[in-house]
Amino acid sequence: MESSDAELDLQRSVQAVLRELSAQAPALQSNQGMWRWSLHKKVERDPGKSPVLVRILLRELEKAESEDLRHIIIPLLHTLMYVLTKATGITEELYQRTYAFCTRLLTLPTPYCTVALDCAIRLKTETAVPGTLYQRMVIAEQNLTNELYPYQERVFLFVDPELVSASVCSALLLEIEAAQVTPEACMRHVVSHALQAALGEACHAGALHRKLQASSRRVLEHYFLAVVAAVEQMASEANPSRAGHLERLEEIYCSLLGPAATRGRCSGDPLQDRPPNIPLPSPYITFHLWTDQEQLWKELVLFLRPRSQLRLSADLEALDLQGLGPDRDLARVSMLSTDSGIERDLPVGVDELPAPGSPETERAGLQRKGGIKKRMWPPNFLIPSSWDGPLGLHRRTGRPSGDGELLPGVSRLHTARVLVLGDDRMLGRLAQAYHRLRKRETQKFCLTPRLSLQLYYIPVLAPEVTGQEPSASRQPELGELAAFLGRADPWYECTVNTLCPAIHKLAQMPPCLDTSRTVDPFILDVITYYVRMGTQPIYFQIYTVKMFSDLSQDPTEDIFLTELKVKIQDSKVPREGFSPRRRGVAEGPGAELSVCYQKALLSHRPQEVTVNLRATGLVLKAIPASETEVSGFPHCPPTAAPVMDHTCLNVTVTEVVKSSNLAGRSFSTVTNTFRTSNIQIQSQEQKLLTLSLDKDSRRTFRDVVRFEVGPCPEPRSRAQKSKTSWLSLQGQKEMEMAKAKPKSLLMPINTFSGIVQ
Repeated sequence: MESSDAELDLQRSVQAVLRELSAQAPALQSNQGMWRWSLHKKVERDPGKSPVLVRILLRELEKAESEDLRHIIIPLLHTLMYVLTKATGITEELYQRTYAFCTRLLTLPTPYCTVALDCAIRLKTETAVPGTLYQRMVIAEQNLTNELYPYQERVFLFVDPELVSASVCSALLLEIEAAQVTPEACMRHVVSHALQAALGEACHAGALHRKLQASSRRVLEHYFLAVVAAVEQMASEANPSRAGHLERLEEIYCSLLGPAATRGRCSGDPLQDRPPNIPLPSPYITFHLWTDQEQLWKELVLFLRPRSQLRLSADLEALDLQGLGPDRDLARVSMLSTDSGIERDLPVGVDELPAPGSPETERAGLQRKGGIKKRMWPPNFLIPSSWDGPLGLHRRTGRPSGDGELLPGVSRLHTARVLVLGDDRMLGRLAQAYHRLRKRETQKFCLTPRLSLQLYYIPVLAPEVTGQEPSASRQPELGELAAFLGRADPWYECTVNTLCPAIHKLAQMPPCLDTSRTVDPFILDVITYYVRMGTQPIYFQIYTVKMFSDLSQDPTEDIFLTELKVKIQDSKVPREGFSPRRRGVAEGPGAELSVCYQKALLSHRPQEVTVNLRATGLVLKAIPASETEVSGFPHCPPTAAPVMDHTCLNVTVTEVVKSSNLAGRSFSTVTNTFRTSNIQIQSQEQKLLTLSLDKDSRRTFRDVVRFEVGPCPEPRSRAQKSKTSWLSLQGQKEMEMAKAKPKSLLMPINTFSGIVQ
């Protein structure tokens, strides 16, 4: 009776999650985002319910497959994999059913086949060697040192103190610090989980828990390394044997508990207590207030090399990266020459020539002194244009996503999960840092071969004030990218976009001083679930803008990610090159602008349009609205780019229309919208323009005469450009075509499924 009640309770929780995905029921609005968390908490408090929940989720997945309810497949699959990672006592039959279901999904289009392939790869190893997923996740996230699985991960949480309140920052920091665990506790969890997952009911969980609690650190490390060796060596085999894995872990179990372990297994223990809960520790998270433009790059370098082994100077170009080895030998290296060029500054004995025919004379004829040493690149080597290497579905089992060897002999053992909290302005700063980091890598190339960079975003918007007019609230305006991610990925909408109200509630709550109470950290649990299961990126185009304050001088360049807003300045400053208007002509509001843009067509054929118009302002948005209407100018046909295309600009122009009637001339405004990928705008009058990037008042540029906007090109190193000397004639033609149209820089933001069509 008790088991059936537990199954019904879990079934109701799963149905609540499905209702939240299928329809926005009013009764569920107050609990948005809580159903998935409460479902996992029920299993965490009672691990014996895990097999029951796995059967329920598998039944719902097979039902969704038969009824073609694709929108719930990925959320249920992520929920199932999260349960399987933490659970023990899952039968081989359940693993096989889950694996078979994932293989059937490989016939579906992206993103279903991509997510299913990743799950199938992990399940194949977990079926043969139970406990592998848990062990690898804890080792990587907690940076537990061992030789067989040397991968390390870290979550970098960045918050802009000017955009997020101090109370929110303090509440998040306290919750993160309260959840950190010691390395000894993590090693105990790994040993307990591996033995229980392999031995099942034959493992006396209570006695094992007490024995590990009483063990010293030296003994604990010994058994931890033994368990890691047993799991990793079996998982690395081509055909791992579950029976062989069980035999090796039985030896470790008997060695740990002694003869009592064998007697307990033979006779059984009907009075054995309920197996103690083995938690999955939260990942190691570092909290950072984003105050420095180079802070992201600094933290990534410190992650690769500890602060004790790295010398940071005020000038970042003087950063000592000697410990970051072989890839520096592949790049172009500058060598500082100390020769002043004055003969009297030479040290004593330098002007004495060696004897003719001596080895010193021969070496001197083959060497260059000082200057720049140029390293010859191998013909088949090219610095990857993408941070995570070439895109593809296949990767080795058990390794973090985006890994691989970009350089021979150099493995990507580190994964940096950069999580930013804030609104669209924070994402604009992240895009700046990402562009600066990618540009720096073309010169140093020290992080890319060793580091997999994953970007995550949780929207934290200012709370709406009660009684405030809707026009005065900037919440929808500053959360456009989060709204787009929610439309593209329904599971992101239910899990992440609903976290903002909970964060503000946490900031208003007084801190809990009673350390004896166990408090479930809801926000930290959701963050942890997101960074672990959010593996599918959505790529956003970064745009560059060139601003001319004087047409005879070089422009000022910057980038933006979400929006560029143009306003007409009221003040008139006489400038050279502007001719005064004829007397008697009504000027009207706004300014006369010359607009030249390239249409965004489905055929991708170049088609330029040039118009002169009077406008009061423009808005260039890189993130499309939910229902974008494209009107175009009256004399231009509408563009044909798809509405959900987030790789082109949606330009809204407030045009001034002049009309004549009996009362005289009057002016009215009309809004025109079109899509483009490149646009140039120049003021034809004395009125200047003010540009605001990514809705951030700190990134405002005044007194602009002309500006040009286009996709930001992928940064390229000199070594990439010099590679043409090794290419054949056909390869040179391909390189020339690539130069004619450079590859655009895209910034990935991880979600659970990517874009669901």
